[in-house]
Amino acid sequence: MLLNFELLLCCIISGCSALWRPCTDLLPLDLLRRVVPAGGMYQSHVRLVQSQGARGVKFSGPPQALSFPAAPLFTNCNFFPAEFSIVVTLKIPQPAPNRDEYIFTLLDGDSNQLLLGLRLARDKLHFLCRSRRVTFRAVGLADGRWHTLVLAVTGHYSILTVDCGIPLELQTENPFPEDLNTKGSTFFISSRRRWNGLFSGLMRQLVLLPGSDASSRVCPSSHPRLSILSVPEVLLHLPIKPPANELPLYPYEAEVRVSPVVPLCGVGEEGQLWFSTVKKGLFLCDGQTWITMLQEKERLDYVEEHQDLFTVSETFDIEVFSIPSVGLFMATANRDQGSTVYRWTNGRFERYQNISTHDAQAWKFFTVGKESFLVVANSGGNGGQEVSVVYRWNKRTLKFVVYQKLQTHSARDWEAFHIHNEAFLAVANHRQGEMNHNIDSVIYKWNPNTKRFEVNQTIATSGAYDWEFFTIGPFYFLVVANTFNGKSTVINSTIYIWLGGTFQPFQSIMTTGAIDWEMFQIGNRFFLAVANSQRLDGSGSILYNINSTIYELNMTSQTFVKFQDITTSSALDWEFFTVGDDKFLVVANSYDGNSYSLNSVIYRWQGYERFVPVHTLSTNGCRDWEFFTSSDGSYLISSSARQALSKVLRLRTYYQH
Repeated sequence: MLLNFELLLCCIISGCSALWRPCTDLLPLDLLRRVVPAGGMYQSHVRLVQSQGARGVKFSGPPQALSFPAAPLFTNCNFFPAEFSIVVTLKIPQPAPNRDEYIFTLLDGDSNQLLLGLRLARDKLHFLCRSRRVTFRAVGLADGRWHTLVLAVTGHYSILTVDCGIPLELQTENPFPEDLNTKGSTFFISSRRRWNGLFSGLMRQLVLLPGSDASSRVCPSSHPRLSILSVPEVLLHLPIKPPANELPLYPYEAEVRVSPVVPLCGVGEEGQLWFSTVKKGLFLCDGQTWITMLQEKERLDYVEEHQDLFTVSETFDIEVFSIPSVGLFMATANRDQGSTVYRWTNGRFERYQNISTHDAQAWKFFTVGKESFLVVANSGGNGGQEVSVVYRWNKRTLKFVVYQKLQTHSARDWEAFHIHNEAFLAVANHRQGEMNHNIDSVIYKWNPNTKRFEVNQTIATSGAYDWEFFTIGPFYFLVVANTFNGKSTVINSTIYIWLGGTFQPFQSIMTTGAIDWEMFQIGNRFFLAVANSQRLDGSGSILYNINSTIYELNMTSQTFVKFQDITTSSALDWEFFTVGDDKFLVVANSYDGNSYSLNSVIYRWQGYERFVPVHTLSTNGCRDWEFFTSSDGSYLISSSARQALSKVLRLRTYYQH
């Protein structure tokens, strides 16, 4: 009634012949721009920080300096739009703060009464309106990466879209009020007027769009984490000028290390810079590896033998990993009873720890929180029961100790991954007994209460040999290498997509005795390479010299399509690696029907020419390749399923101006 009266009063004062106008322009209203430096002027209450290739605002207060009256936004009347969107691009540190923090609030007059606001609470996002609250749970923002949120509000519905992903819609009992009076109110960016609750992350975008859902204006996007509706100009240009009487200031901050030794690059170091005095280059940590920012171009010249590593028996898999503040390690999955962990010492791998295993097929290193783990895929049993074992790194003894045993069936591979800060393990069960290859493989999920892995989902597979997890934009995928269904090796391997808390079939690809999948990205193109081992069909004949195939994601059809066939000899593994700006694939050729002594091949990406062979490497029953780097260079290590000898090869490079 009050709203109708005010509208009538406006009509009487201004004349009913005038056209109705909304309270504010139906254009994006950049709230962040009003509290960041403008025109190149320095301001002490904000710092402009560059992280992961994008620039954002770090707020240092006081809260009053980060506020402005609402009146200039609502020029035609005092009511907040009944339908609107809020677009936010932010980066929250990991781990998440233990307190609630505000993205923005709208407060009534000089009081602390809240009219509207957005609040972060660990893994939740609260949309606040007066005394009501809409809570979005498990939003997965506190991972140290940039994210763009679009919150659309209309009537009874609040719809949240994160990184142009699948919208999450919540319905409320009461609609958003049409009479939210903003007269005399004040916007506070990053706080609720108080120091307590000040937003501690980085903010790049904060926009109010009256009258429509902004998701259609920012999505789809080639960079969904950094989708743009309106970003303050000051975040797009350098430099920021200080007052005339002060020294030059460079407020775009990023941590820089100067060292000849390659520093650790993990989630905690994401966005940090490293200047190498050896490589004469500047590198950026993307959370996994160091990306070249500025450097004389490093090129692969040739490959040379570096170390013969004599193992306890034939080796089916190699896992190279780093433990922070401890060093670089390698685990070998060996035939019979016993596998070994090696440590990189003075430029060579040295035996570090023996672990009891049973026909081990693969190792996988992973972390859950601050804890480090190794899981082994045992294909044999002890006393008739087949179990694979999770080992935890003991920080006191500096050894891996038994942590959890999981029942498996001739396990061939483990894959570890995280989705929305939850940890998962997937096992490839190859067969049950001697003949039954059509069995379930299992996905386990970490229970933070029991601190154990528990069955989350089973997936029917046929002689499964490998799982490969990968992400494209906001989507999570898991692809299985199905090898044999009891009759033929020419069968479908399946790509699954994460939807509604489980993996659902996305696409099936015909493979021929698939043993391994390798996912890699070149620029904005996504590829999957399958290692096909042998063709066996109903006729009983076996072919080993067959094509392995590289598939590329077609953005139009949203499917992986054949990109390139490469002739291989019972291929068992692909490994993708980079040297400088060059991209490579190396294949493990194991058997051609007559001999195990074969050349494995390194292929180089040459754009329009696709992958072309550039180096041949003499191997004997090659089973696995792993690429790794240390402070003194880049290496490849191969394992052999025919002899108790693995080889470490050094990649000799040169720098090109």
